[in-house]
Amino acid sequence: MTLAMKVYQAFDRAIIQEIPTDDGKALEHKLQMAAQAFADKAGWLPTHERMAVLRKTSVLLETNRDRFALMIAREGGKPLPDAIIEVTRAIDGILNAADELRNFGGKEIPMGLTAASANRWAFTTKEPIGVVAAISAFNHPLNLIVHQIAPAIAVGCPVIIKPASTTPISCIELVKLFREAGLDEQWCQTFLTDDNALAEQLATDPRIAFLSFIGSAKIGWYLKSKLPSGTRCALEHGGAAPVIIDRGVDVDRVAASVVKGGYYHAGQVCVSSQRLFVHEDILASFTEAFAAKVTALRVGDPVLKDTEVGPLILPREADRVEAWIKEATEQGATQIGGGRLSETTLRPSILLNPGAETKVSRLEVFGPLTCVYGYSDLDAAINIANSLPFAFQASVFASDIAVALKAARHLDASAVLVNDHTAFRTDWMPFTGRRQSGYGVGGIPWTMEEMADDKMIVFNHVS
Repeated sequence: MTLAMKVYQAFDRAIIQEIPTDDGKALEHKLQMAAQAFADKAGWLPTHERMAVLRKTSVLLETNRDRFALMIAREGGKPLPDAIIEVTRAIDGILNAADELRNFGGKEIPMGLTAASANRWAFTTKEPIGVVAAISAFNHPLNLIVHQIAPAIAVGCPVIIKPASTTPISCIELVKLFREAGLDEQWCQTFLTDDNALAEQLATDPRIAFLSFIGSAKIGWYLKSKLPSGTRCALEHGGAAPVIIDRGVDVDRVAASVVKGGYYHAGQVCVSSQRLFVHEDILASFTEAFAAKVTALRVGDPVLKDTEVGPLILPREADRVEAWIKEATEQGATQIGGGRLSETTLRPSILLNPGAETKVSRLEVFGPLTCVYGYSDLDAAINIANSLPFAFQASVFASDIAVALKAARHLDASAVLVNDHTAFRTDWMPFTGRRQSGYGVGGIPWTMEEMADDKMIVFNHVS
């Protein structure tokens, strides 16, 4: 009997669609198909064909922009204006993978530097690493998929993609566009399941050469520990991104930026601005300006064009965030805003000075909440910002260049945004977590490098 998983609208939990799931037999068939495609080197797609497929898919996606944006809003709960931006980024990301192939190659290795290396000519070429297993997350149900499968297709890796069980429709529809663009099935397949054991079986199969995982740190690090010898991986998890706000800044401008960084997609972003360290000289004025903007955010159904904050992905996530807020307020934090609009939808909250041991100060909230802390000593603020076991993106707002440079140098982060919020990202820049926040480097050109091997060829040209 074929099982199905129900896909719900994030906002009102209405059923969108029931999708047949794959079982173990289907997984084995997909793995065999991908492994055979990679083993047949004579059948590898030439670079120009891969470029053509990517370019055509990008055009097809642009034609379907509004349809995909509505899908994202319904299944993922991202407000429609932001969903349109996600599709626009995905269109450009696919083109980015195609364009990167113009410069994706090897290099000459100097020879003749010693007598023993005389009369030799050496150079490297790029080869696909092998079959890629990609396990994705719900929060950007189209663009994350693009970041995982477009690089694989670009470099010539067969890829099997498992979308989040809460948001599979965008992935399914994107893969259909790749088929329409001329890509044969063995080069890009979906694996649809809500069975964690089957997902683990995909990730850890010895035929998989590279695992791309976006999601829970607990699951990602567990899967990495189970990978066969030789299997490479990239893990993208989250953090509790710190923001340092120095005195002397334009309080209104900074508040507007941090509202976007903290409440975009209801805070369900791995680099969402969560912990705001504000200089005591401007703490009162910043908090007033920030609170006014946060409480004015339009919260509701994400398919409406004026919605700014939508739901969390599941009712249990809204329950969790509410419980964390309650813990912090019971221990002395002051709450601004908040409240529950629906089973999955929370109104945005601010917590003032939650305790250092509360969950909101130690863990990734992944909800519409930011925490504001006052500071007087920059070194102390940086030390607290760096005190957690994960690190991803951080930011500093400062008009004093010395403060900006000091924070940029000393914040433990893979990227420090100066006078911008922590959730800023372009799809061609490197994107990587440090320590428990991740492993490997994301970003489309960087992922292409991770999914390729260098092969060196050495000619002995003794005449």
